[in-house]
Amino acid sequence: MIEPHGGIMVNRLVPEDRMADMIDRCRRLPEIRLDHCQLADLDLLATGAYSPLTGFMHGKDYKSVIETMRLARGLVWSLPITLAIDAHEKQELLAHERVRLSDGAGHTVGMLEIDDIYGCDRESEAKNVYGTADPEHPGVKRLLEQKPFLIGGPVTSIHRNENGAFRPYRLDPAETRKIFTKRRWQTIAAFQTRNPIHRAHEYIQKCALEITDGLLIHPLVGETASDDVPAEARMRSYEVLLRHYYPESRVLLAVFPAAMRYAGPREAIFHALVRKNYGCTHFIVGRDHAGYGNYYGSYDAQKIFDRFSPDELGITPLFFEHAFYCRKCAGMASYKTCPHPDEQHLVLSGTRVREMLRCGELPPPEVIRPEVAEVLGMKKMKD
Repeated sequence: MIEPHGGIMVNRLVPEDRMADMIDRCRRLPEIRLDHCQLADLDLLATGAYSPLTGFMHGKDYKSVIETMRLARGLVWSLPITLAIDAHEKQELLAHERVRLSDGAGHTVGMLEIDDIYGCDRESEAKNVYGTADPEHPGVKRLLEQKPFLIGGPVTSIHRNENGAFRPYRLDPAETRKIFTKRRWQTIAAFQTRNPIHRAHEYIQKCALEITDGLLIHPLVGETASDDVPAEARMRSYEVLLRHYYPESRVLLAVFPAAMRYAGPREAIFHALVRKNYGCTHFIVGRDHAGYGNYYGSYDAQKIFDRFSPDELGITPLFFEHAFYCRKCAGMASYKTCPHPDEQHLVLSGTRVREMLRCGELPPPEVIRPEVAEVLGMKKMKD
């Protein structure tokens, strides 16, 4: 089994026999309330999905990641994982060594040991991480709206951030690794998505499955932009697709509960490293991975991998050209495999597919399987 990033699988979950004592200790601590994105990050930190991180980043790691895509000790890491606080909270916490973490309703979910409190460098983070300072970019918008200070230190998780609708698919890294071992998969390709799986996705997934033992379809179900298809509808579409068109013994469907950052190339690296922690040896990278609008160039998400050696990443990226349905070939293809002119190609962008679904119009079967389109169309009509 492939090693976790950094060599050690982090576990910051409180054992059951220490739960009552930890909750009692937290009652006497000052409180920070986490939003949906931060709650997801806490859970992913605690379960080792963000290994080698043991908590929200301190100032040195934050600065190093923004400027070099590496932690202060030199290990590759491309996105800052931070917890923001305001000036009043900062002043209160200066006199404390620990802080209670709670959800929006005030229920205790964990604890953070305070290592560092420092200022957020919004300008540098926007420029380096997102490649733009445009407030219309959803990641930049969130950054500009967040509180001005950051607090870093190891976390412990007391109450898991679980969504009942996805519970059968909420597999932690330890659980996916156990399943891969049981199935005797030595090579596993991971596919990240925040969209319904259309025929082009299916094509590249099955190409990857031809050269690996198994496929982890790992949709992100955390916070996404308002124009993305809701996670509940997407999950139903994945279930239908896998039931009819994939070999059950060679595919695993699980959810990735993180929020979407829309950081394009940087997020492609992040998604690859995280899937390495889940036990995957290969990671599928498409033409515009984690992109949004026109903020990133075609294939930028693939080119960024050239900045790191294979040993530094420890997971093999699988790069694919933009795929489409070719009428002349009568099947899925890409510019690498199809000799026919563009007028023979049926191509619909993810944006166009979402627009069609919002209007109650089902995309053609050459773009999305009819069973998937029907599930998504039914969801729209109910909305």
